[in-house]
Amino acid sequence: MKKLTLIIAFLFAIAPIAQAQISNLEKEALIDLYKSTNGESWNTTWNTNENVNTWFGVTVENNVVTGLQLNMNNLNGIIPSSIKNLKNLKVLDLGFNKISGIIPTEITSINTLESIQLYMNQLEGEIPQSIGNLSNLKELVLFNNLLSGMLPTSIYKLTNLEVLHISSNKMSGTISASIANLTKLNILSFFDNSMYGKLPTEIGNLVNLKELALANNLFEGAIPSQLSKLLKLEILLLNDNRLSGTINESIKTLPLLSVLDFTNNPKAIEILSNPVSITK
Repeated sequence: MKKLTLIIAFLFAIAPIAQAQISNLEKEALIDLYKSTNGESWNTTWNTNENVNTWFGVTVENNVVTGLQLNMNNLNGIIPSSIKNLKNLKVLDLGFNKISGIIPTEITSINTLESIQLYMNQLEGEIPQSIGNLSNLKELVLFNNLLSGMLPTSIYKLTNLEVLHISSNKMSGTISASIANLTKLNILSFFDNSMYGKLPTEIGNLVNLKELALANNLFEGAIPSQLSKLLKLEILLLNDNRLSGTINESIKTLPLLSVLDFTNNPKAIEILSNPVSITK
């Protein structure tokens, strides 16, 4: 009997370890998000009385929250500033919801973030100027929102970025020559904005690019011949701009290029004898 009592006592002792909770600060941050985005109307809701490990879309590792993946879950509201308290977050995916308001600057204090996915929402305002603080960021996906303003200069400090996708917003301004810093980029997509100016020749330094989508903007001037250095490029969309001059034949014949579109640029300029999309 004494042995049985000891076993029961031991099991009670380790129970809190087996059901280890995240910190109150992190739990409160999650509950703030739940409340501020009308959690009761989510497609899959949370029972906040249960252990956080059971909450849909929440990844907990070593008693800290490392992932929050709630895409296509009918979130409707704003992202609370208390999200900064998820200090170990690596993945933030709130894409394809009805989130409005701004991208809170506080997100840029979570320096563990590797992926931010806020696409297909109703976010407005500017991308936080301090976005460059996120030195581990690999993916910044913000397409199909109402974001405006220019690209923060600090964005060019994100040297680990592999995906920069800000298409279908209301962005303006130019692409800086500092784009050359982002040599790990696979996807650079700014199409369907109001960006302008000349395309920097430094884009040719992005030798890992597979997709370069700059269509439906106000870019002008020549198409840089340096694009011929992008030997991994599969998609090149330059249509519906104000580009002029000729396109280098070596760009047209890039080895992996399957989609090339530069139509609806100035009619008076002959870019190619038959300027149409090319699909191999």
